[in-house]
Amino acid sequence: MKLNPRYQERFDVRHNAPDNQQIKEMLEAVNANSLEHLIEETIPGNIRLKQDLNLPEAQTEFEFLESFKEMASKNEIFRSYIGLGYYNTHVPGVILRNIMENPGWYTAYTPYQAEIAQGRLEALINFQTMVIDLTGMEIANASLLDEGTAAAEAMTMFFGMRKGKKKQANIFYVDENIFPQTLDVLKTRAIPIGIELRVGNIADIDVNDDNIFGLYTQQINRHGDIIDLKPILEATQEKEIFSTIGADLLSLTLLTPPGEIGADCVVGTSQRFGIPMGYGGPHAAFFATKEAYKRQIPGRIIGVSVDKEGNKAYRMALQTREQHIKREKATSNICTAQVLLAVMSGMYAVYHGPVGLKKIAVRTHSLVKLLAKGLESLGYEVQNKNYFDTICVGLESDKLREKLHSITLEHKINLNFSGSKTVTIALNETTRIDDVSELIEIFALVLDKDASLFPLEKTIDSLELDWSGNLIRKSNYLEHPVFNSYFAEHEMLRYIKKLENKDLSLVHSMISLGSCTMKLNATTEMIPVTWPELGNIHPYAPKEQALGYREMFIKLENMLTEITGFAATSLQPNSGAQGEYAGLMVIRAYHLSRGDEQRNVTIIPSSAHGTNPASAVMAGMQVVIVRCDDNGNIDLQDLKEKAEKHSANLSALMVTYPSTHGVFEEEIQEICEIIHQNGGQVYMDGANMNAQVGLTSPANIGADVCHLNLHKTFCIPHGGGGPGMGPICVAEHLKEFLPGNPLTPTGGDNAITAISAAPWGSASILAISYAYISMMGSQGLKEATQLAILNANYIKAKLNDHYPVLYTNKKGRSAHEMIIDCRAFKDFGVEVEDIAKRLMDYGYHSPTVSFPVPGTMMIEPTESETKTELDKFCEAMISIRKEIQEIADGVADKENNLLKNAPHTMSVSLAENWTLPYSREKAVFPLSYIKGNKFWPSVSRIDSAYGDRNLMCSCIPVSEYETEEEAMA
Repeated sequence: MKLNPRYQERFDVRHNAPDNQQIKEMLEAVNANSLEHLIEETIPGNIRLKQDLNLPEAQTEFEFLESFKEMASKNEIFRSYIGLGYYNTHVPGVILRNIMENPGWYTAYTPYQAEIAQGRLEALINFQTMVIDLTGMEIANASLLDEGTAAAEAMTMFFGMRKGKKKQANIFYVDENIFPQTLDVLKTRAIPIGIELRVGNIADIDVNDDNIFGLYTQQINRHGDIIDLKPILEATQEKEIFSTIGADLLSLTLLTPPGEIGADCVVGTSQRFGIPMGYGGPHAAFFATKEAYKRQIPGRIIGVSVDKEGNKAYRMALQTREQHIKREKATSNICTAQVLLAVMSGMYAVYHGPVGLKKIAVRTHSLVKLLAKGLESLGYEVQNKNYFDTICVGLESDKLREKLHSITLEHKINLNFSGSKTVTIALNETTRIDDVSELIEIFALVLDKDASLFPLEKTIDSLELDWSGNLIRKSNYLEHPVFNSYFAEHEMLRYIKKLENKDLSLVHSMISLGSCTMKLNATTEMIPVTWPELGNIHPYAPKEQALGYREMFIKLENMLTEITGFAATSLQPNSGAQGEYAGLMVIRAYHLSRGDEQRNVTIIPSSAHGTNPASAVMAGMQVVIVRCDDNGNIDLQDLKEKAEKHSANLSALMVTYPSTHGVFEEEIQEICEIIHQNGGQVYMDGANMNAQVGLTSPANIGADVCHLNLHKTFCIPHGGGGPGMGPICVAEHLKEFLPGNPLTPTGGDNAITAISAAPWGSASILAISYAYISMMGSQGLKEATQLAILNANYIKAKLNDHYPVLYTNKKGRSAHEMIIDCRAFKDFGVEVEDIAKRLMDYGYHSPTVSFPVPGTMMIEPTESETKTELDKFCEAMISIRKEIQEIADGVADKENNLLKNAPHTMSVSLAENWTLPYSREKAVFPLSYIKGNKFWPSVSRIDSAYGDRNLMCSCIPVSEYETEEEAMA
C-alpha cells in the first residue's frame, strides 16, 4: 500500500453530499455523460464563466477554526458602557446550549407548515406575550430585523393609515434625541415615499399642525433621560397624530408602559434579553400596537387556532398581508423575521419570570444610581433628572474629556463620548459593584481626587427609587404560568426539549423548498458565532478594537465581489428583502446623481417573488409588470414595448436568475441590454444564486447590482424564519452609493443613508458565510452548484412519469429547482395543500406550495442531500401519487381519504375507535423506512380561517385548557 503523508480531509466532500458512485448513477438517470455535459445543456454557453473563481485555497475544518481564532483574537473585548440600544447581557447556559447551538432549532424553516412547527410557534407566542405584557399594548408581531427597522415600519404603517383631514399630511415628527442610527434608517425609508421628517425636541411639537400625521420618540432617550410621555400623548391623541414610542423592555418592568398612557405603537429591541451584541446583530426587534391596526401590522403574527380534532394549535395568522398576495400594493417588504433570536429572548423571559426580570432591572438601576452618587460626590454634574440605566455626565473642558477618554481606554472601558461637553454611561446586566467602583476611581483620577472618600457601602444601603409616581409601573405583567413555571434548570431544559420535539427540521430529513435553499449548516461554520470575540463587541466600539471583524469583512466582501463579478459589496442589509430595497435605493441614488429625478419606473416579471414589487414601491418606484410566456420566460416583445414606452422614466428591471420558474433564460443578456438601451439599470434578485456560483455570475449576465441571500446560498441557517442577511454587490458605477452609517464610516463616497441600524447588519453571523467559502474554495463551490443542478434534474427524472414538470429549457433541463404541476388533481378534489399535509406523514416538510404558480410545488433539493435521501423523498411523492390515483379511480372516498385527513397524529392513530376507511398502518407507516424513524406531527390539520376570525396572538389562557378538559370528562 502506497503511503500518503499529504492527505488532508476536505470540507467540500462533507458539504457536497453525493459521492462519485451516486453522481454516476444520477447522471445515468438524467441521460448526461458527465457533470460538465449536464451544465452545458442547462446554462447558456454565452454566460458561462471562462475561468474558475479566484478565491483563496480551501481550508480544512481544523485549519479554518485555527486561522479564524487567530483573526477573531484581533478583536479586543472592552467593558462596554456605550449603550445606544446595545448592552452586554448574560445568555443563560440552558438557552445557549439547547437553542442557539442546537440544529434542531436553527435549521428549521419558516413555520408555514404549522402542524410540524408547533414548538417554534409556541416559543414565538411566548415572545409576543412578553412584548404585549411589558409594553402594555394589545397585539405584537413575531419580531422584526432591528430597532431602526421597527421604527421605520411604524412610520410607514401610519403613513398608509392617514384619513380624513390628515389624508394629505406628510410630516413625521421625530425627537432629536433618539438613537442616531434609528434616525438614519427613518430618513432612508421616508424620502422615497414622500414623507417629510421634521426633527426637533419632542416638547416643541406643534400638535395643531394638520400636516403632522405621526411622531416618534423614545421613552428613554439617547442621553438616558426618561421622558414623561403622558402630556405628549394626550395632546397628540386629541389631534389625531399617531404616536410611536421606542422603549426598553428591561426598563418596562419598572416604568409605566407606553400602552397604558395612549401610545399607538411601541417598538424596540429584545437584544438585552439574553442575546449577545455581536457587533450589531442578529437581534429580534419588537413591534406592538393596538388590535384595531392588526391588518396593517408589518411582518408576521403568530395566532391561536384549532386543529381538525378541535384542539388548540398555533399558526401564522393573517397571511393575506404577505407580499406575495399584496405585491405592488404592499406597504412593507418584510420577508424575514428574527425567529431564532425572538425564541431566545422569549425563553429568557420564561427562565427569569417577572420576579427575576424585575430583580435584574432593579439591580441595573441601583448600580447606575450608585455611580451617579459617586460622580456627584466628586463634583461632576449628572444632567439627568430621571434615568434608568444610562446617565449623562457633564465635562467642563476638552482637556477633561481627552484625559477621561485616555484613562478609560487604558482600563479597557468604552464610554459614549458622542456629546461635545458630555459623556454618557450605560450600565447593564453584567455590570458589578466592582465595575462601578472602578468607574468612580477613574473619574476621580481625572480630577486628581481621592475616590476612597466616597462612602460606597453606606450609599448602597441607602439607595431608593425616586422617580415621580406617574413614571412607576403599577400594573402586573407576565402572569401566565409559562413565565412562572420553569425556574429550575431541569424544568427549563425539559420545556425547551418538549418544544423542539414538535418541530421538523433538517436534523430529521431533507427540506426541499424551492427558492429557499435549505442546505447544510455545517457545525464548523456555526462554532465561531458563540465565541466571545465575536459576541461581546459593541457595534459602535472604536474600530481599533474590532480589527478581527474588519479583516473578516474585507475578505468576505472580496469573496462575494469575486463570486458575483462586480466591483464592490455592502454587508449592511439585514435580510434578502432589505437587500432588494438597498439595491433599488442605490440605483435611485445613481439616477439622482445624474439629474434623472424622473426615473421612477421599475419593470418586474409577473413570476417575481412578492417582495420584489413591495421593495420597489418602498423605494418610491412605480411598478410595471411584464408578462411571462408559456415556458415561464420573460416575454421579450412585451419587455421591449414596456421598456421603450417608459424609457424616459425607466429606473430598473428586477429579474431573478435563473428564473423563478427554475430555468436559465437564454435571452438574459438581451433582456439586460434592452433595459440599458432605455436608460435603466438591472437589479438581479439573488434568491437563485445557488445555481450560479462558479459557473456564471450576475455581472456576466449583464446585471448592475444584485443581493445575495446568505441564509440560502451561503449557509447561514434559516433559524425558523430568521436570521438572514442580504448583502448587495454592485458594478463600478454604483459603488460610491453603497449605504453608510451615522456613527461609523462605511459605504461609498456618496453613501445613501443607513439601510439597517448597525454598520454591518448582523455582523456576527457573517462568520458563517465566511467559513463556508473559506472551506469550500473555488472548486468546492463550483461543484456545489453542479450538484445542486444534478440533484434537481435527478428528482425531475424520477418524478416525471408521476407529476408533470412545468418548465424546462430547450433541452429539457431544469436549473437547481423545478416545478411540478398538481392542478389536474383538483378534478377529483385534491388540492396541492393536501399533498403538503400528507408529506408530513412520510416525515417530510413540503416543498414550496403554490409559488410562483398556484396549485404547484417548487422543489429544490440542494447539493447537500445524498442520492439516498433524494430517493426516499421521491418514493414518498410517488406513493402519494398512487394515493391520489385511488381517489381518482373511486377506490378511496373523495372527502374521507388519506390526503384530506393528513397529517395523522399519534393521538388520532392510537384512538380506541378507528373509524377511517383505511388502515392505521397505511395512515402512519405508508412506507417501510418510516417505521424506524417516525416523526409525529403534534396536531392535526389546522383551521386557518378560524384563527383569523378569532385572532388571539398571546399565550392561551389556562382557563381554556380547563374548559376543554371539563368538556372531555
